Amino acid sequence: MMKKKLALACTECGSRNYTKEVGDKVRTERLEIKKYCRYCKQHTLHRETK
Repeated sequence: MMKKKLALACTECGSRNYTKEVGDKVRTERLEIKKYCRYCKQHTLHRETK
């Protein structure tokens, strides 16, 4: 099973802070996780980017 790397970007400032490996399942929606942004200095929503 191949794993795909994707980047997570902060919705507040737009910086790409995190990467995550996911399986190659077919997903229709982008991944959204609430994580700490070191530039905003707070927990914000991070979304999958292309």
